[in-house]
Amino acid sequence: MTDQAVRCYRHPDRETGIRCSRCERPICPECMINASVGFHCPECVREGRRAAQAAEPRTVAGGSVAGDPRLVTKILIGLNLLVFLLARVEGRPFVTALGLFTPCYVPDSVQCGVAGGPGEWYRLVSSMFLHQEFAHIAFNMLSLWWIGGPLETLLGRARYTALYLIAGLGGSALVVLLAPETLTLGASGAIYGLFGATAVFVKRLRMDMRPVLILLGLNLLFTFTWGGISWEAHIGGLVVGVIIAVAMAYAPRSRRALVQWGTCAAMLLAVAVTVWAGVANISA
Repeated sequence: MTDQAVRCYRHPDRETGIRCSRCERPICPECMINASVGFHCPECVREGRRAAQAAEPRTVAGGSVAGDPRLVTKILIGLNLLVFLLARVEGRPFVTALGLFTPCYVPDSVQCGVAGGPGEWYRLVSSMFLHQEFAHIAFNMLSLWWIGGPLETLLGRARYTALYLIAGLGGSALVVLLAPETLTLGASGAIYGLFGATAVFVKRLRMDMRPVLILLGLNLLFTFTWGGISWEAHIGGLVVGVIIAVAMAYAPRSRRALVQWGTCAAMLLAVAVTVWAGVANISA
């Protein structure tokens, strides 16, 4: 046996009598990793991990399959219900503190609303979890359970959470741009994003689209015919939800994560630009 054969393949200056039990390459004590039988080299361990990851079950969109496929939906419903109860107990001041509006509507008050600066930007998110009326919270939470649960199963937790939150922000951003002085609240923008995403995945999976299109059409009809509904939040959420869902449903497998998360980042940038334009319009 030559001198080369008894030296670690990663550290040629170290002699060794141990070989990887998979590839038979000589390895020194620093390189050998305990295995069920013998020792493995770092490269064989990495290859084994990659093979194990490739064998893990994945959702349609490439996410990890979770033990409870509706966990995020349950958490979102729980948060909405908690904020609703607080709003019922605390009353109007609580709603005013969390609701979405751009400029202050109280004369001579301190700066408030989204135009008040970074300290008020939380309203873009807090308003998504705020409801006042029983009918409002009941309709939105039932919709979230019926639409969100199956969609979470298709996407996986991380992608579903991103879709929900960014769609909700899209609704808030369009309100800031087009209806800045209206106090707006509710999860409808995010839920309309889920409606749009459901339509995209029904198309992607070649299922019958008529039920979801009828449901979406009826909701849009109510949006534009019933009073007191923020169509801006609904349309903003719907558009953002559709765009993100297209990326998640049709991204090429070889670049799936890049396309999906890149699209989410692009939508966040679009939200920021829209909010900036709305605030600038008020300040002008």
